Amino acid sequence: MSGKTGMNLSAGLASVAVATLLVTLKLWALGTTASLSVAASLADSALDLMMSLGGLMAILYAARPADEDHAFGHTSVEDLAALAQSVFVAISGVVIGWTALDRLVQAAPPRLQSEGGGMLVMGFSIFVTIALVLWQRRVARRTGSRVVAADSMHYMSDLLPNVGAIAALWMSHQFGIGQIDSIVALAAAVMLVFGASRIGKGAWDALMDRRADPAIVDGIARIARDWPGVRGFHDLKTRTAGSRVFVNLHIELDGDQSLREAHAIGASLRRRIIETYPQCDVIIHKDVANET
Repeated sequence: MSGKTGMNLSAGLASVAVATLLVTLKLWALGTTASLSVAASLADSALDLMMSLGGLMAILYAARPADEDHAFGHTSVEDLAALAQSVFVAISGVVIGWTALDRLVQAAPPRLQSEGGGMLVMGFSIFVTIALVLWQRRVARRTGSRVVAADSMHYMSDLLPNVGAIAALWMSHQFGIGQIDSIVALAAAVMLVFGASRIGKGAWDALMDRRADPAIVDGIARIARDWPGVRGFHDLKTRTAGSRVFVNLHIELDGDQSLREAHAIGASLRRRIIETYPQCDVIIHKDVANET
């Protein structure tokens, strides 16, 4: 196992361990406080756990070469997992939002309990999340892993629901304002549904072989256009699968040069594209340029 793979694996395992710990603690906090804002944070942590497991699988799969049955690798499993996750998160958001609305319209909503213990759990959750994000960012900088970087960004987005849950529990404890809990939960539910739709759309687009980000396509075109020995290019096609981007490119070369020279031009161009966009898997076809 290479050093970079080992660091990526350590980040993936740390992410799964933290998510498991937070889910366990928030289950306890939900049982003792009956707080909807804690329930919303619990649902978000459950999503984290699934995404962390998916990220760990992606890291392990990324270390495996393509085989006879999967000539383009195994990265599409990321998209299948993400699509399933998005459905789960959307359902959780709708249930939490509906329950929050129901509590808001009640004349006497249920009173929260054991707010102090709940605040302690949520505060610890914030501390552990920040520590994990700092480690993931360090790993991502050193290894260039897109999976670790994406997981880090997702955990950063979890801080707001945790802070909101603490605020709701504190106001309930200090002033007996239980409606704040439902308002925070409703806001968190909206975030969950929008987040699920974004994850689901990205996974669906990848499963449908949607082209890569236009910025990546334009960058590859710019590299090919200016590459020494390349007189032109055409049929630049891309598709995404999980964290991978598959690129097919036809370049036009001088037909009078040797096969060795033509191969050297194509190989050096391929290396440069992969250096610029490490997530790319590149196939270059060589055509004879039209004489004018």
